[in-house]
Amino acid sequence: MAVSGFEGFEKRLELHFSGDDPVIGMGGLRQLDFESIEEVLNAVQCTVVSAVGNQYFDSYVLSESSLFVYPTKIIIKTCGTTQLLKSILPLIQFSNEMGFVISECRYTRGNFIFPKAQPFPHTNFKDEIFYLQEQLPIHLCYKKASVMPSKFISHSWHVFTACDKFYDPLEISIIPNELFTIEICMTELDRVLARKFFKHPNMAANEMTEITGISEINPNALICDFVFDPCGYSMNGIDGDRYSTIHVTPEDGFSYASYECVGSIYDDPNDIINILKKVVQVFRPGTMSISTTSTSNEVWTRIVKAVEPLGMKCRSCTMDDFLAVGSVVFQTFMSCRK
Repeated sequence: MAVSGFEGFEKRLELHFSGDDPVIGMGGLRQLDFESIEEVLNAVQCTVVSAVGNQYFDSYVLSESSLFVYPTKIIIKTCGTTQLLKSILPLIQFSNEMGFVISECRYTRGNFIFPKAQPFPHTNFKDEIFYLQEQLPIHLCYKKASVMPSKFISHSWHVFTACDKFYDPLEISIIPNELFTIEICMTELDRVLARKFFKHPNMAANEMTEITGISEINPNALICDFVFDPCGYSMNGIDGDRYSTIHVTPEDGFSYASYECVGSIYDDPNDIINILKKVVQVFRPGTMSISTTSTSNEVWTRIVKAVEPLGMKCRSCTMDDFLAVGSVVFQTFMSCRK
């Protein structure tokens, strides 16, 4: 194991806002100008390297991961030693100036490979929770924090949620939120496949997207990609109002890849199964964790069916409920080749 290296595991923040219909109709939070976005990212200590948008949302590939801006929702995830939670205050301030009020916050992350390299407030989960509570306005009074364990010391799932309304779990199950989120963290990537994420001279990002098989994960997606020098890769995919994102740190000793996407509980069940199969085939990880956030129990049950035939044995499964979000199911898998 390397003494130190690049921290692949991301921190992820999702903020929801409420506002007047006329403001939302004009693009809502998408009206945030680029100078303001840069100010937010300066606080986090990262920059925009590539960007694309469509009629539904704007997508930014960052020097450390991704940012998605919807009319009433912002998702930002960053890796390395970025200080992601320092984005909260400027994002709330900018949104307030536009007539929006924050209504929900969700923060998730896995286990850091190099925890001692993380600066405050990411020094440990208690510090992160304290910082979140200090930054969030008092009307987000329904809060919960949880560390979801697994059989691997290297994989546990940290979740913090805060919202402004009390949601009865029974009501959530009767009128479910249509969207679900899947967050995949993969370590010990297949060495031969990981070598494909090292940059050749004059190599374009779309070339790496093709040769690694990433372009086939969702052929319908418009891909905005970036290749790092000497190695590493990021991409955001846009498919209608859905996003997906991949980030790869391929070096031996601390290799890591992540895949994240959103879907609808009303999608064809085979859609997510096919996507998960392709993700495993692109990276062939030694260990993998999959976190599913949904108000429906049907989504996470498809995951084992998707990845076990590819030689990934399910080792643990943990579930917890969070207000406004629904259930978070955290599953870990180990390759049978290990």
